[in-house]
Amino acid sequence: MLEIDGSGKPLDQRTKVSIGDERLSNRTMLNNTIKSKQSPTEETVKGFRVAAIQMASGPSVAANLEEAARLIEEAVAQQAKLVVLPEYFCIMGMKDTDKLAVREHPGEGPIQKFLSETAKRYGIWLVGGSVPLVSTEPNKVFNSCLVYADNGKQVARYDKIHLFGLQLGHERYAEEKTIKAGEKVVTVDSPFGRIGLSICYDLRFPELFRLMNKVDIILAPAAFTAITGKAHWEVLVRARAVENMAYVIAPGQGGYHVNGRETNGDSMIVDPWGVVIERLPRGSGAVVATIDPEYQSSLRANLPALDHRTLLAC
Repeated sequence: MLEIDGSGKPLDQRTKVSIGDERLSNRTMLNNTIKSKQSPTEETVKGFRVAAIQMASGPSVAANLEEAARLIEEAVAQQAKLVVLPEYFCIMGMKDTDKLAVREHPGEGPIQKFLSETAKRYGIWLVGGSVPLVSTEPNKVFNSCLVYADNGKQVARYDKIHLFGLQLGHERYAEEKTIKAGEKVVTVDSPFGRIGLSICYDLRFPELFRLMNKVDIILAPAAFTAITGKAHWEVLVRARAVENMAYVIAPGQGGYHVNGRETNGDSMIVDPWGVVIERLPRGSGAVVATIDPEYQSSLRANLPALDHRTLLAC
Protein backbone atom coordinates (compact mmCIF):
# COMPACT_ATOMS: atom_id res chain seq x y z
CA MET A 1 0.00 0.00 0.00
CA LEU A 2 1.37 3.43 -0.96
CA GLU A 3 1.97 5.77 1.94
CA ILE A 4 1.55 9.53 1.56
CA ASP A 5 2.75 12.56 3.44
CA GLY A 6 0.67 15.47 4.70
CA SER A 7 0.64 17.11 1.28
CA GLY A 8 -0.75 14.00 -0.37
CA LYS A 9 2.57 13.11 -2.06
CA PRO A 10 3.83 9.51 -1.94
CA LEU A 11 6.55 8.70 0.54
CA ASP A 12 9.42 6.84 -1.08
CA GLN A 13 11.32 4.19 0.81
CA ARG A 14 14.10 6.58 1.81
CA THR A 15 11.60 8.98 3.35
CA LYS A 16 9.96 6.20 5.33
CA VAL A 17 13.33 5.06 6.64
CA SER A 18 14.21 8.61 7.70
CA ILE A 19 10.92 8.91 9.61
CA GLY A 20 11.65 5.66 11.40
CA ASP A 21 15.18 6.84 12.18
CA GLU A 22 13.76 10.09 13.55
CA ARG A 23 11.42 8.20 15.89
CA LEU A 24 14.27 6.06 17.17
CA SER A 25 16.48 9.16 17.54
CA ASN A 26 13.79 10.96 19.55
CA ARG A 27 13.46 8.04 21.92
CA THR A 28 17.25 7.73 22.27
CA MET A 29 17.49 11.43 23.16
CA LEU A 30 14.71 11.02 25.72
CA ASN A 31 16.35 7.96 27.25
CA ASN A 32 19.67 9.80 27.51
CA THR A 33 17.96 12.74 29.23
CA ILE A 34 16.32 10.42 31.74
CA LYS A 35 19.51 8.46 32.39
CA SER A 36 21.51 11.65 32.93
CA LYS A 37 19.34 12.39 35.96
CA GLN A 38 20.23 9.07 37.58
CA SER A 39 23.41 8.41 39.54
CA PRO A 40 26.15 6.52 37.67
CA THR A 41 25.88 3.59 40.08
CA GLU A 42 22.10 3.31 39.79
CA GLU A 43 20.83 0.40 37.73
CA THR A 44 19.06 1.95 34.75
CA VAL A 45 17.79 -1.18 32.99
CA LYS A 46 15.01 -2.78 34.97
CA GLY A 47 11.82 -4.40 33.87
CA PHE A 48 10.06 -7.60 32.99
CA ARG A 49 9.22 -9.49 29.85
CA VAL A 50 5.71 -9.63 28.38
CA ALA A 51 4.26 -11.38 25.35
CA ALA A 52 1.48 -10.81 22.84
CA ILE A 53 0.44 -14.06 21.16
CA GLN A 54 -0.69 -13.94 17.53
CA MET A 55 -2.85 -16.75 16.14
CA ALA A 56 -5.06 -17.67 13.22
CA SER A 57 -7.68 -19.62 15.14
CA GLY A 58 -10.15 -22.02 13.58
CA PRO A 59 -13.41 -23.77 14.52
CA SER A 60 -11.83 -26.51 16.70
CA VAL A 61 -11.40 -25.50 20.34
CA ALA A 62 -9.04 -28.41 21.00
CA ALA A 63 -6.79 -27.50 18.07
CA ASN A 64 -6.76 -23.83 19.06
CA LEU A 65 -5.80 -24.64 22.65
CA GLU A 66 -3.01 -26.88 21.39
CA GLU A 67 -1.66 -24.05 19.23
CA ALA A 68 -2.02 -21.58 22.09
CA ALA A 69 -0.06 -23.92 24.36
CA ARG A 70 2.78 -24.11 21.84
CA LEU A 71 2.97 -20.33 21.49
CA ILE A 72 2.77 -19.74 25.25
CA GLU A 73 5.69 -22.13 25.70
CA GLU A 74 7.59 -20.14 23.08
CA ALA A 75 6.92 -16.93 25.02
CA VAL A 76 7.93 -18.50 28.33
CA ALA A 77 11.20 -19.65 26.75
CA GLN A 78 11.89 -15.93 26.17
CA GLN A 79 11.28 -15.18 29.89
CA ALA A 80 7.80 -13.69 29.45
CA LYS A 81 6.01 -13.34 32.80
CA LEU A 82 2.79 -11.80 31.45
CA VAL A 83 1.36 -13.50 28.36
CA VAL A 84 -1.72 -12.24 26.52
CA LEU A 85 -3.70 -14.29 24.00
CA PRO A 86 -5.79 -12.64 21.23
CA GLU A 87 -9.53 -12.22 21.02
CA TYR A 88 -11.30 -15.43 19.94
CA PHE A 89 -8.12 -17.43 20.58
CA CYS A 90 -10.22 -20.46 21.49
CA ILE A 91 -12.64 -20.40 18.55
CA MET A 92 -13.17 -18.68 15.22
CA GLY A 93 -16.17 -20.65 14.04
CA MET A 94 -17.53 -21.22 10.58
CA LYS A 95 -20.54 -19.17 11.70
CA ASP A 96 -20.84 -16.48 14.37
CA THR A 97 -23.26 -18.70 16.27
CA ASP A 98 -20.69 -21.49 16.64
CA LYS A 99 -19.35 -19.89 19.81
CA LEU A 100 -22.71 -20.48 21.48
CA ALA A 101 -22.08 -24.23 21.36
CA VAL A 102 -18.81 -23.96 23.30
CA ARG A 103 -19.79 -21.26 25.82
CA GLU A 104 -18.82 -21.96 29.39
CA HIS A 105 -20.12 -21.13 32.84
CA PRO A 106 -17.74 -19.00 34.92
CA GLY A 107 -15.05 -21.18 36.47
CA GLU A 108 -15.99 -24.25 34.46
CA GLY A 109 -15.13 -25.84 31.13
CA PRO A 110 -12.04 -26.86 29.13
CA ILE A 111 -11.07 -23.36 28.00
CA GLN A 112 -10.92 -21.91 31.51
CA LYS A 113 -9.27 -25.08 32.81
CA PHE A 114 -6.58 -24.70 30.14
CA LEU A 115 -5.91 -21.08 31.09
CA SER A 116 -5.74 -21.82 34.81
CA GLU A 117 -3.53 -24.89 34.52
CA THR A 118 -1.18 -23.26 32.01
CA ALA A 119 -0.70 -20.16 34.17
CA LYS A 120 0.09 -22.32 37.18
CA ARG A 121 2.36 -24.71 35.27
CA TYR A 122 4.63 -21.97 33.97
CA GLY A 123 4.24 -19.59 36.90
CA ILE A 124 3.05 -16.75 34.66
CA TRP A 125 0.17 -14.32 34.49
CA LEU A 126 -1.92 -15.49 31.56
CA VAL A 127 -4.71 -13.58 29.83
CA GLY A 128 -7.34 -15.29 27.71
CA GLY A 129 -8.08 -12.54 25.19
CA SER A 130 -11.72 -13.54 25.01
CA VAL A 131 -13.71 -16.57 26.13
CA PRO A 132 -17.42 -17.15 25.36
CA LEU A 133 -19.25 -17.23 28.70
CA VAL A 134 -22.93 -17.80 29.33
CA SER A 135 -25.13 -14.72 29.58
CA THR A 136 -28.69 -14.10 30.70
CA GLU A 137 -29.80 -14.31 27.06
CA PRO A 138 -29.92 -17.84 25.58
CA ASN A 139 -28.83 -16.76 22.10
CA LYS A 140 -25.95 -14.59 23.23
CA VAL A 141 -22.68 -14.95 25.13
CA PHE A 142 -20.43 -12.57 26.99
CA ASN A 143 -17.14 -12.07 25.15
CA SER A 144 -14.95 -12.10 28.25
CA CYS A 145 -11.29 -11.32 28.81
CA LEU A 146 -10.06 -13.49 31.69
CA VAL A 147 -6.90 -12.86 33.70
CA TYR A 148 -5.14 -15.62 35.64
CA ALA A 149 -2.38 -15.11 38.20
CA ASP A 150 0.70 -17.31 38.40
CA ASN A 151 -1.02 -19.58 40.94
CA GLY A 152 -3.74 -20.42 38.40
CA LYS A 153 -6.42 -18.34 40.11
CA GLN A 154 -8.66 -16.11 38.01
CA VAL A 155 -8.21 -12.55 39.30
CA ALA A 156 -10.16 -10.47 36.77
CA ARG A 157 -12.90 -10.69 34.16
CA TYR A 158 -13.88 -8.04 31.65
CA ASP A 159 -16.94 -8.43 29.41
CA LYS A 160 -16.50 -6.60 26.11
CA ILE A 161 -18.53 -3.39 26.19
CA HIS A 162 -18.37 -2.09 22.61
CA LEU A 163 -19.72 -4.55 20.05
CA PHE A 164 -18.34 -4.39 16.53
CA GLY A 165 -20.58 -3.66 13.57
CA LEU A 166 -19.48 -3.10 9.97
CA GLN A 167 -21.04 -2.94 6.53
CA LEU A 168 -18.28 -2.30 4.04
CA GLY A 169 -18.17 -3.85 0.59
CA HIS A 170 -18.72 -7.60 0.98
CA GLU A 171 -17.94 -7.56 4.69
CA ARG A 172 -20.76 -7.66 7.22
CA TYR A 173 -20.30 -7.92 10.98
CA ALA A 174 -22.87 -7.54 13.73
CA GLU A 175 -21.57 -8.77 17.07
CA GLU A 176 -24.70 -7.66 18.88
CA LYS A 177 -26.55 -10.60 17.33
CA THR A 178 -24.55 -13.17 19.29
CA ILE A 179 -22.82 -11.17 22.06
CA LYS A 180 -24.30 -9.43 25.09
CA ALA A 181 -22.46 -6.21 25.89
CA GLY A 182 -20.67 -5.83 29.19
CA GLU A 183 -21.28 -2.85 31.45
CA LYS A 184 -18.26 -2.51 33.74
CA VAL A 185 -14.83 -0.96 33.23
CA VAL A 186 -12.26 -3.32 34.72
CA THR A 187 -8.74 -2.84 36.02
CA VAL A 188 -6.62 -5.23 38.05
CA ASP A 189 -3.61 -4.71 40.29
CA SER A 190 -0.73 -7.04 39.53
CA PRO A 191 2.99 -7.46 40.23
CA PHE A 192 3.50 -5.61 36.93
CA GLY A 193 1.46 -2.57 37.89
CA ARG A 194 -2.15 -1.58 37.36
CA ILE A 195 -3.61 -3.21 34.25
CA GLY A 196 -6.61 -1.98 32.25
CA LEU A 197 -8.63 -4.49 30.24
CA SER A 198 -10.19 -3.97 26.82
CA ILE A 199 -11.06 -6.01 23.74
CA CYS A 200 -10.63 -5.09 20.07
CA TYR A 201 -13.35 -2.59 19.07
CA ASP A 202 -12.97 -0.89 22.48
CA LEU A 203 -9.83 0.74 21.08
CA ARG A 204 -12.02 3.19 19.14
CA PHE A 205 -13.50 4.61 22.34
CA PRO A 206 -10.85 6.54 24.30
CA GLU A 207 -13.32 7.47 27.01
CA LEU A 208 -13.26 3.83 28.18
CA PHE A 209 -9.57 4.14 29.00
CA ARG A 210 -10.00 7.50 30.71
CA LEU A 211 -12.50 5.85 33.06
CA MET A 212 -9.74 3.46 34.12
CA ASN A 213 -7.85 6.43 35.59
CA LYS A 214 -4.10 5.81 35.73
CA VAL A 215 -3.09 2.39 34.46
CA ASP A 216 0.43 1.21 33.76
CA ILE A 217 -0.45 -1.38 31.13
CA ILE A 218 -3.39 -1.63 28.74
CA LEU A 219 -4.33 -4.98 27.27
CA ALA A 220 -6.03 -4.90 23.86
CA PRO A 221 -6.54 -8.43 22.51
CA ALA A 222 -8.15 -8.19 19.09
CA ALA A 223 -9.35 -9.78 15.88
CA PHE A 224 -9.30 -6.71 13.64
CA THR A 225 -10.44 -7.24 10.08
CA ALA A 226 -7.81 -6.88 7.37
CA ILE A 227 -9.55 -3.80 5.94
CA THR A 228 -10.04 -1.84 9.16
CA GLY A 229 -6.75 -3.06 10.56
CA LYS A 230 -4.65 -1.77 7.70
CA ALA A 231 -6.30 1.62 8.03
CA HIS A 232 -6.58 2.09 11.79
CA TRP A 233 -5.00 -0.63 13.96
CA GLU A 234 -1.55 0.84 14.57
CA VAL A 235 -2.72 4.42 14.99
CA LEU A 236 -5.37 3.37 17.53
CA VAL A 237 -2.99 1.25 19.59
CA ARG A 238 -0.32 3.94 19.62
CA ALA A 239 -2.84 6.68 20.41
CA ARG A 240 -4.11 4.82 23.47
CA ALA A 241 -0.50 4.39 24.63
CA VAL A 242 0.32 8.08 24.22
CA GLU A 243 -2.93 9.37 25.73
CA ASN A 244 -2.56 7.25 28.84
CA MET A 245 1.24 7.17 28.98
CA ALA A 246 0.87 3.42 29.32
CA TYR A 247 2.36 0.35 27.75
CA VAL A 248 -0.10 -1.37 25.41
CA ILE A 249 0.04 -5.11 24.76
CA ALA A 250 -2.04 -5.75 21.65
CA PRO A 251 -2.19 -9.37 20.46
CA GLY A 252 -4.27 -10.06 17.38
CA GLN A 253 -5.63 -12.72 15.14
CA GLY A 254 -3.51 -12.61 12.00
CA GLY A 255 -3.99 -14.36 8.69
CA TYR A 256 -6.54 -16.35 6.74
CA HIS A 257 -9.07 -18.46 8.63
CA VAL A 258 -10.94 -21.61 7.68
CA ASN A 259 -14.20 -19.66 7.65
CA GLY A 260 -12.85 -17.42 4.87
CA ARG A 261 -12.23 -14.42 7.07
CA GLU A 262 -8.94 -12.50 6.92
CA THR A 263 -7.67 -10.79 10.05
CA ASN A 264 -5.09 -8.03 10.26
CA GLY A 265 -2.49 -9.45 12.62
CA ASP A 266 0.34 -6.98 13.30
CA SER A 267 0.36 -7.82 17.00
CA MET A 268 2.47 -5.27 18.80
CA ILE A 269 3.77 -3.99 22.09
CA VAL A 270 3.90 -0.20 22.35
CA ASP A 271 5.63 1.91 24.97
CA PRO A 272 4.19 5.01 26.74
CA TRP A 273 5.92 7.30 24.24
CA GLY A 274 4.00 5.65 21.40
CA VAL A 275 6.96 3.68 20.06
CA VAL A 276 6.29 0.19 18.72
CA ILE A 277 8.86 -1.92 20.58
CA GLU A 278 8.10 -5.24 18.89
CA ARG A 279 5.55 -6.46 16.35
CA LEU A 280 4.61 -9.42 14.17
CA PRO A 281 2.96 -8.43 10.86
CA ARG A 282 1.54 -11.84 9.88
CA GLY A 283 1.40 -15.48 10.93
CA SER A 284 1.36 -17.19 14.30
CA GLY A 285 4.00 -16.36 16.87
CA ALA A 286 4.94 -14.70 20.15
CA VAL A 287 5.81 -11.01 20.26
CA VAL A 288 8.02 -10.54 23.31
CA ALA A 289 9.37 -7.28 24.73
CA THR A 290 10.62 -5.75 27.97
CA ILE A 291 8.45 -3.34 29.93
CA ASP A 292 10.45 -0.85 31.97
CA PRO A 293 8.47 0.74 34.84
CA GLU A 294 11.29 3.19 35.63
CA TYR A 295 11.25 4.50 32.07
CA GLN A 296 7.48 4.95 32.31
CA SER A 297 7.73 6.75 35.65
CA SER A 298 10.36 9.08 34.25
CA LEU A 299 8.19 9.91 31.25
CA ARG A 300 5.24 10.69 33.49
CA ALA A 301 7.39 12.87 35.72
CA ASN A 302 8.83 14.82 32.80
CA LEU A 303 5.48 15.14 31.00
CA PRO A 304 2.77 15.01 33.70
CA ALA A 305 -0.09 15.14 31.19
CA LEU A 306 -2.22 12.75 33.23
CA ASP A 307 -2.11 15.22 36.13
CA HIS A 308 -3.06 18.12 33.85
CA ARG A 309 -6.50 16.79 32.97
CA THR A 310 -9.27 19.30 33.66
CA LEU A 311 -12.27 17.94 31.70
CA LEU A 312 -13.11 15.07 33.99
CA ALA A 313 -16.78 14.74 33.07
CA CYS A 314 -19.16 15.83 30.32
